[in-house]
Amino acid sequence: MPIPQAGSVAPGFQLPDQNGTPVSLAQFAGKHVVLYFYPKDDTPGCTTEACDFRDGSSALTKAGAVVLGVSPDDTKRHQKFAAKFNLPFALLADTAHEVADAYGVWGEKTNYGRTYMGITRTTFLIDPQGKVKHVWPKVKVAGHMKEVLATLGGEAPAAAKKAPVKKAPAKKAPAQR
Repeated sequence: MPIPQAGSVAPGFQLPDQNGTPVSLAQFAGKHVVLYFYPKDDTPGCTTEACDFRDGSSALTKAGAVVLGVSPDDTKRHQKFAAKFNLPFALLADTAHEVADAYGVWGEKTNYGRTYMGITRTTFLIDPQGKVKHVWPKVKVAGHMKEVLATLGGEAPAAAKKAPVKKAPAKKAPAQR
């Protein structure tokens, strides 16, 4: 399936979250939904992305959005991942990759010369009327949450803003004798 574009109706779905509770897109009518697809729980890029959304969750909520993460992992794996990193949003188990297919993010990937089927890291911002407002295909994790928040018109939380880096004073090498 092709990726839904801005202005199109977002494909509806219902998937179990990390606790096995069914979650549907329809239950968030009237709110913005940040629907992000990621390849696998507890891997470096996916953990960074999830933790960035966690750290920005209050700002995203303030901007009127709900965050939903989707991967092919099962509910048990999602539950461990959410608990380990204290994730305050639902992680949806798309084990049959039906929702990933509907959003056009399930396909052939290549890594270290190996070809396999998997999710292409993609985020959709769905508006309160259920239409796709913005698509971020092939997401680069660094700074992504801030892009999503900016598109929503929100302000980055203090922790997510880049603090100036202070350099430690250079240490002198011990004198040679």
